[in-house]
Formats: sequence, C-alpha cells, structure tokens
Amino acid sequence: QVQLVESGGGLVQPGESLRLSCAASGSIFSINDMGWYRQAPGKQRELVAGITSGGSTTYADSVKGRFTISRDNAKNTVYLQMNSLKPEDTAVYYCNANVKRGIGYLHVNHWGQGTQVTVSS
Repeated sequence: QVQLVESGGGLVQPGESLRLSCAASGSIFSINDMGWYRQAPGKQRELVAGITSGGSTTYADSVKGRFTISRDNAKNTVYLQMNSLKPEDTAVYYCNANVKRGIGYLHVNHWGQGTQVTVSS
C-alpha cells in the first residue's frame, strides 16, 4: 500500500503565503511525476503544478510566478510554496504521485486525501 499525507493548508488573507507538504510512504520503489491539483466548489479538479523525478516543473498559468513546486526525493516528499495568495486560489488541494512498488510493477497514480486552502479577508 502507498499513502500520501498532505499538510499545511489553512485560512489566510489575500497576499499571504502558505506552504503545502505531501509525504509518500508505504511500498515505494520509485516515484516518477509528483504534483498538486486543486478543486474548488462546483469546478473540476485542475493541475496546479507538477514536477518530474529529475526536477522539471510545470505550472498552471493562473499560478505562474506565485507558486513554486519542489521535491525531496530522499524523503519522498513534494512541496508547494504559495505566495501572493488570492481568493480565487481557495480550493481543496490534492497531492498526486506516480509510484512504482517494486521491480516488475507498473507505476500507478496515488492521491492524497486533500487539504483545504481558504483565502479570505
């Protein structure tokens, strides 16, 4: 089994910052891509930021220049530094990881349980 545990969400005012963390644990041989998605009420889940095992990153246009994704491969952890937060960033943020459990296994996508981020004055 593989578990992804997110932390770091909360309530902040516009312009403030938050840092999300997501640690993967369990039967892990290797992890390819990791990423953060979000889902606001009444909207579809969308990719916020992604990072490959080699460190290449991609961002949604709406967060470029404000959010930074990073990862610590030794700790199987991915981070999302969110600066200059806006009310429209309010959503449940989900961690995703593409995990291989061992030799002979395929990579499988796993999701965290989600963490609420609310940006409001």
